[in-house]
Parts: sequence; structure tokens; C-alpha cells
Amino acid sequence: MPSATDRIEKSVVLTAPRSRVWRAIADFKQFSQWFGVTLTAPFTPGSEVSGRITYPGYEHLEMTIWVDRIEPETFFSFRWHPHAIDPKVDYSTEPKTLVTFTLDDAGQDTRLTIVESGFDAIPESRRRLAFTSNSGGWQEQLANIATYLAAAMTAT
Repeated sequence: MPSATDRIEKSVVLTAPRSRVWRAIADFKQFSQWFGVTLTAPFTPGSEVSGRITYPGYEHLEMTIWVDRIEPETFFSFRWHPHAIDPKVDYSTEPKTLVTFTLDDAGQDTRLTIVESGFDAIPESRRRLAFTSNSGGWQEQLANIATYLAAAMTAT
């Protein structure tokens, strides 16, 4: 049974229709804008997508995700190496965590729930830091997508 620190779950109600939130998540160019990365290829199940991080202080890093599932306007998931911030470390032999984005209607708005799970499999030497860092990171990303969507909705 997973521990209390195996899974991060964050949720927010976004003032945007589900189709608009979906595009912000599933279109790699829009995802790049609010997430703070320059991904180089579209998301398709089974694909590996990489890009340079543009978030201040992390510009020296590249992020790679492995797209898992795409269920239009409902569910998107990928795997990655959490908190892989030391460019001198080879994380390729470590297990990946699973990140899921689930969209649900909340009246005329959209509830976005992000879950990252699988931290119990991360090497103990970096498990706690990866969990704590990503927990705070997902909270920031919820604010980032809300700001991105608010600006996009204002522009239309």
C-alpha cells in the first residue's frame, strides 16, 4: 500500500470552459508557455518529448516527459523523473513518477486535478526532496495555468 508521501494531489477550479483548459494542457506549445519550458514536439501517446526549462533559476536544465495517455478534454498523463535538477546526475536508471491531469466540469468553469504518484519508488536519498519540491511546484503550476488562461480569456 502506498505511503502518505507517495502521491501529490492538487486541484483548482479554473474560470474557463473545459475545451479551453484542455488546449492549454494538451497542446505542447500552450503547455510550454504556462509550465515554463520550450517543448519541441506535440504530445502523442508513447512519445518522448523534451525541452529546455525557461523557469528562472532552472534555465540550465532540460525536461523530458514520456506521454502516457490522452483522452481528449478529460485526461492527460505522462511520466518523468521528478526533481531531476542536477545535470551531472544520470536519472535514466531511476523509476519515473506518473503525472495525471483530470478535467471535470464545475458549472461553467473547469476543475483541474493534477496528481503525481510513484514517489515511494524513487531512491530514498532523494525521495523526500523530490516529493516536497514537486508538491510546491504543482501549487505554483496551478497558479501559472490560471494566470495563463485568464490572460487568454481576456484576449478573446
